[in-house]
Amino acid sequence: MPPALKALLAQIAGWLLALAAARTGLLPAGLWPLVASQALGAAIAAAVLRSARWWIPIHLAFTPLAVSARGLDLAPGWYLGAFLGLLLIYWSSFRTQVPLYLSNRRTAEAIARLLPQRPVRFLDIGAGTGSLLRHLARQRPDCSFCGVELAPGPWLVGKILLGGLPQVAWQRTDLFSLRWSDYDFVYAFLSPVPMAAVWQKAQAEMRPGSLLVSNSFPVPDHEAQRLVDVDDRRTTRLFVYRIAQRDVEIDGSNRLYSNS
Repeated sequence: MPPALKALLAQIAGWLLALAAARTGLLPAGLWPLVASQALGAAIAAAVLRSARWWIPIHLAFTPLAVSARGLDLAPGWYLGAFLGLLLIYWSSFRTQVPLYLSNRRTAEAIARLLPQRPVRFLDIGAGTGSLLRHLARQRPDCSFCGVELAPGPWLVGKILLGGLPQVAWQRTDLFSLRWSDYDFVYAFLSPVPMAAVWQKAQAEMRPGSLLVSNSFPVPDHEAQRLVDVDDRRTTRLFVYRIAQRDVEIDGSNRLYSNS
């Protein structure tokens, strides 16, 4: 079930439980006991639906915050503006479950140390505002870099900030729509949800010997060839995977050929 549908069902279930409790007299009179019971019911429903753990505090806070915001008597335009601002930043995060993560400077320095000494083609999938690419492009002018970002807000910020770096290509597109076969190094800072699909695409398209590096989120059921611990406040860990040489079947025959 899509996460957004789970969230909707959990909220509906929370209201049904709260209204049932109110009608049977289990709740004290007043608005806030109803709100609190709805929030608790929504969180329980989300747990039953096996939503990701971070949905639980969202359900606990959603209705109380909505009721509190109504008490502020703000003009409707403020809510519309907030919605449009969040839409520009997070765009399709409700579908992809990939929020906006920005790589810090120490992570960029660790990635720079992983780059081969020879010129390489580097791809940052889900590049945010291009913070990683700005650092790497200045450190390694001999390499070429490409960043892809789908959300229009971060993409526009990156477009402006990367304007003076000609060796950086900046695209607004989905990370899975781009072919990875032209790149020696692919960097991902996404979430646990798409990592299995990322690994499948890397295995299908990346050349043997190229590197896939994931910030914080490992590929499920595959052990990284190397772990790099970054000395920063959030104790970042980089999972390094080297694409192995593999064999492919040609023309339906039983002979196996290397694809290197």
